[in-house]
Amino acid sequence: MNGLAKMLRTVGDESRLKILCVIFGDRKVCVSEIAARLGMSVAIVSHHLRVLAGEGLLEPVREGKRICYAVSENAFTRDLRRFICKYK
Repeated sequence: MNGLAKMLRTVGDESRLKILCVIFGDRKVCVSEIAARLGMSVAIVSHHLRVLAGEGLLEPVREGKRICYAVSENAFTRDLRRFICKYK
């Protein structure tokens, strides 16, 4: 239960939910694209992405000089995708 509570706290942040919705819709998105679409700074988006990746929700993918993120496929992210994409 501790692990689940920690993941729920991680995704409970509004900015992180917005970021996840962008990635869920596109499958793989680079940091600068997310920042532009959400009107956030690259530094803030990068911070949130690192936190989400640290919890195993996202996987970083290097494309040349850019870092993109894709959703880690697991039961939690599949359920989360179905849940939050209803409310965006």
